[in-house]
Amino acid sequence: MGTLVRAESISKQVEVDISLSPRVNSVKPSKTIAMTDLATALVQAGVPVIRLAAGEPDFDTPTVVAEAGINAIREGYTRYTPNAGTLELRTAICHKLKEENGLTYTPDQILVSNGAKQSALQAVLAVCSPGDEVIIPAPFYVSYPEMARLADATPVILPTLISNNFLLDPEALKSTISEKSRVLILCSPSNPTGSVYPKKLLEEIADIVAKHPRLLVICDEIYEHIIYSPAIHTSFASLPGMWERTFTVNGFSKAFAMTGWRLGYLAGPKHFVAACGKIQSQATSGACSISQKAGVAALGLGYRGGEAVAKMVKEFEERRDFLVESFRELGGVKISEPQGAFYLFLDFSSYYGAEAEGYGIIKDSESLCKYLLDKAQVALVPGDAFGDDKCIRISYAASMSNLQAAMERIKGAIVHLKATVPA
Repeated sequence: MGTLVRAESISKQVEVDISLSPRVNSVKPSKTIAMTDLATALVQAGVPVIRLAAGEPDFDTPTVVAEAGINAIREGYTRYTPNAGTLELRTAICHKLKEENGLTYTPDQILVSNGAKQSALQAVLAVCSPGDEVIIPAPFYVSYPEMARLADATPVILPTLISNNFLLDPEALKSTISEKSRVLILCSPSNPTGSVYPKKLLEEIADIVAKHPRLLVICDEIYEHIIYSPAIHTSFASLPGMWERTFTVNGFSKAFAMTGWRLGYLAGPKHFVAACGKIQSQATSGACSISQKAGVAALGLGYRGGEAVAKMVKEFEERRDFLVESFRELGGVKISEPQGAFYLFLDFSSYYGAEAEGYGIIKDSESLCKYLLDKAQVALVPGDAFGDDKCIRISYAASMSNLQAAMERIKGAIVHLKATVPA
């Protein structure tokens, strides 16, 4: 039964059914976006909040990439492109995947989109039917379960352990796969944990997947260039027998600091990519022409992004090292040192049950994040958004001076909880 409300039109009072579809009612809003928006609003109101919630590099887009976009505008390259993306960009992506990932594709096996998130969603929509299951290791990127729900599929959450660096246990995967399993989503390097799947573990996962003809894999590799030695990135589709059943999702936002340019892509077998293209043609059509010119320039920076990306990764690594050491000194926090991306996913559960004077009891990750926002004026993201309520995600896509100030504030707020932390 619909929900009727009275609304004033220009000429008379009318009744309007404001009920929403079961599909959209099943979808949760993004807590990362909510926390980022809240922190931004506080800053705009004059509150000196340090924002460590957003998954966005704090660096400028490399100059040569920005200039390519500017030149595209000046040269009138501002019209629609083909739905799948320009041939120039898709050819450049094929070259990149061959040289860096050992993957062979042709331009008709590439679909350029408005970001990696759109690419992943379209892949889920293209292959899932109502009642299908999408296996998602937790902690997970906040949108993965909602993508499954938007496809009328069921997200099946597979927990991992901080003691195992949040990596998927092959035995747990075996016991989770059912006749309804349609998609396994992997993310390496991981958002939110920074974990990187070693090749040997990926091979074990591939052996399991190979035994289930109906099971496809979406591998989100958006953070592949933000990786710290000795970790090495391996594309899942490069493993024997996996090319035929893998959607490789990637983009330009993270490695090239191009979040606002909204440019991502999907690579896979032509049959699947064409299906994703049908969805895109009825949703957004092709990605921004200006961004695509910039994307070509980004891929022209050199192997793995050249010096521009290497410099950014070096700074991220220094920030990671500072935060890891700082939280070790703080105590009461379990740490899995990230090998990639720019996040720490820390277990703060030893502080749950503590009481903050004038605030109440810290019950979970959300109440701890609210406490730290109020008390320390530091914006973080609660781990329950990523499927692990014991943890909190901290983005170190911020200057070292901001990270140092944030640590001092966090320490000052946490110290008030130590006396009441349960044994």
